[in-house]
Amino acid sequence: MKCRHCQAVLSLPFVDLGSAPPSNAYLTDESLHAPEKHYPLRVLVCERCWLVQTEDFAQADELFDVGYAYFSGFSTSWLAHSERYVVDMIERFGLTASSHVVEIAANDGYLLQYVQARGIPCTGVEPTASTAAAARAKGISIVGDFFGVRLAGELVAQGRQADLAVANNVLAHVPDINDFVAGFALLLKPRGVATFEFPHLLKLVAENQFDTIYHEHFSYLSLTAVARILAANGLAIFDVQELSTHGGSLRVFAQRADGGAHRRGAAVDEMLRLEQAAGMTTAAYYAGFQQQANRVKDAFLRFLLDAKRDGKRVAAYGAAAKGNTLLNYAGVRPDLLAFVVDRNPAKQGKFLPGSRIPIVDERHLQDSRPDFVVILPWNLTAEVTEQLAYIHAWGGRFVVAVPGLQVAKG
Repeated sequence: MKCRHCQAVLSLPFVDLGSAPPSNAYLTDESLHAPEKHYPLRVLVCERCWLVQTEDFAQADELFDVGYAYFSGFSTSWLAHSERYVVDMIERFGLTASSHVVEIAANDGYLLQYVQARGIPCTGVEPTASTAAAARAKGISIVGDFFGVRLAGELVAQGRQADLAVANNVLAHVPDINDFVAGFALLLKPRGVATFEFPHLLKLVAENQFDTIYHEHFSYLSLTAVARILAANGLAIFDVQELSTHGGSLRVFAQRADGGAHRRGAAVDEMLRLEQAAGMTTAAYYAGFQQQANRVKDAFLRFLLDAKRDGKRVAAYGAAAKGNTLLNYAGVRPDLLAFVVDRNPAKQGKFLPGSRIPIVDERHLQDSRPDFVVILPWNLTAEVTEQLAYIHAWGGRFVVAVPGLQVAKG
């Protein structure tokens, strides 16, 4: 396989998580009786540009299809993060009713609803029909397509160039990362700004976040790699911020390389030096990650087996993609984990891919009163433990598996 960005031949392994179905390919009662397509889940490192990437097996149109069930608007903490982002960008870049904001991967309108509420014209690009419909129901203008140079040219021709282009947690999801980024250089007005948020590879490695690896994530990103990709496709980074979201993310600010109004800030070079000092441009940095993932898997499986032996009932909260990676890598099935609760009605009544664990609403948790509740989206632990604090009334305890097994005291 060749690197998605620089075309160098890839030979340095990062991690092999066996095989699994796509993490958002939830099953129905009908599809439970049909074969399930699994793909290898192996990740390699490019030693030329240091882009970490999955091997090519699954295609984007298979992963982001009409039944795609990830809706951003069900997390209160993520909605709060998105509203803060909108307020900050309006203030920093002086956005007004004469500006135009374009969000790529607008999902269910979780972010653009705040742009629209402030009277700023906006357009969302969202290829998944299910989430696009939810955004349109909020009155947001949505283009149902995958973004790249072709679509950027069409938007420009329609008079929809962007003063601000938003790409939150989508850069990792695109197979043709060069075409995707080059689209922003075309979409932006001469003095426009693009922001990219993505989980930081430095945090993924340091905190053993191997469950954030799944087929929908084609790339795992450092600022080192992203700076090279953007520069090669007509964009220049002028700022970077560290965020707490998704276990530790970066927000990168970029402008057109042929113009722009912003000087490059010191934070960019500071982050590049930090990554260099950590060893992210050396093969040795990536060598021990497989063992770290195996330790988490083994500890989690031991916990579930011990709970079953002791007659304890274990359920989970959050039918998240990262949870599917963990459950499938560990080989967990309903005999060890009875059900998973999720607030999203689009997931309720379905089954997790691979593990085939049923997805239910929160009333099921209250009625069955399990001894342990595993929080699969560990990045939302504070939000979930507050929401489900009532489990303490029957002696229920919270469990988190990543970055290491933690069982709350009774």
